[in-house]
Amino acid sequence: MDYTNIIGEKIKSLRNIKEISIEELAENTGLTTEQITRIEENIDIPSLAPLIKIARALGVRLGTFLDDQDSESGPVVCRKGEADDTISFSNNATDSRQHMHYHSLSRSKTDRHMEPFIIDIDENDETVFNQSAHEGEEFIMVVKGMVEITYGKNAYVLEEGDTIYYDSIVPHHVHAYEGQAARILAVIYTPI
Repeated sequence: MDYTNIIGEKIKSLRNIKEISIEELAENTGLTTEQITRIEENIDIPSLAPLIKIARALGVRLGTFLDDQDSESGPVVCRKGEADDTISFSNNATDSRQHMHYHSLSRSKTDRHMEPFIIDIDENDETVFNQSAHEGEEFIMVVKGMVEITYGKNAYVLEEGDTIYYDSIVPHHVHAYEGQAARILAVIYTPI
């Protein structure tokens, strides 16, 4: 199942339940009303930073957009192969190019504060990246290939087995090193 198609519907539903207009949501997230509308109608696929801003503005966890219908408050085990469903995010909210495919490892756990993902990063020829910032923290471990993380004015190249942990309020961007495909384990914490 492609969860990308239900993210927009969940955002729209939550916005309506909380009686928040598109204009209010745009103002509270720094996005335009057109961006919100395109996300809600599943025309544009949001990148992670705008999605986090939308979650905060709606007063929900990021995972609310990714949760399965059945809720679990106890431990959730994700067996090999069960994380094959992907959520793809674009480079930024106004660009529909997809370069990262997220495999959620915790959709069934509804009371979580962390979002663990296996992320497949596509080959990419781009050399200029738009950094994003949001509240919270991120932990990344390279599972396959090499990645580069630009963090503020610094760049860190990580090889298979390397890890990095950082405050995501500092502008950052994660991408495959020298355009080669890679796979990472990422755990994202965002306070509500």
